[in-house]
Amino acid sequence: MIKSILGVICAAALLIGFAHAQTSSTTTVSGAESTGTITGYTPGSVLVLDTGTGEPVQFKLSKNVIYADSDGKVIEAAGLRTNLKIRVHYIKVGGDNVVDKVTLMGN
Repeated sequence: MIKSILGVICAAALLIGFAHAQTSSTTTVSGAESTGTITGYTPGSVLVLDTGTGEPVQFKLSKNVIYADSDGKVIEAAGLRTNLKIRVHYIKVGGDNVVDKVTLMGN
């Protein structure tokens, strides 16, 4: 009887230890926003923003980016270019900032 109880306790301890040891290699953060001026742009691929913090921030564009005007209305194509002020909504995936929405800012 005592061996059975010890066996159950040991099995439970192993399962708890195993559950705590599991980790994920991909980290995702729910979402964040950043506002700045475009300093670099490769259509459909990469966007670099000067956010005013002193160092430009690089973002990858997702395949399904939504573009919006300054009122928040969805537009077909944004015509992004350098020196344009925008706000991006992005998700951190691993070490990448992946943009899913670009909003044009008024001048």
